[in-house]
Amino acid sequence: MASLKRLSDHQQICHTQNDKWVLNLRAARQFHGREGHLNVPRKHIEQLEPEGGPTGPQGGTEGLLAVKLGMVLDNIRKRADKLTEQRRADLDALGMRWTTTSAGKNPR
Repeated sequence: MASLKRLSDHQQICHTQNDKWVLNLRAARQFHGREGHLNVPRKHIEQLEPEGGPTGPQGGTEGLLAVKLGMVLDNIRKRADKLTEQRRADLDALGMRWTTTSAGKNPR
């Protein structure tokens, strides 16, 4: 899954599947806390500080993690039947939309 990048060097970070889930859920919680919903545009990238807080001397963007949250949530929706009950409950608590509608999209 190429949804995690360091903003400073754009290299993929190696994590276990559970580590990726924890990071993606953290990004979803951050987005929900700020926006009040999980209707995340597919191209949205959520920037997270490492768990210990900023790592740079001025707390700049060099230590931030970029999570492609829109793509992550879209992929989760497509594979919702494979989620554990706990993971589904975690997203339900944030008001996850499990289906998407084509309303408002431009026809091709």
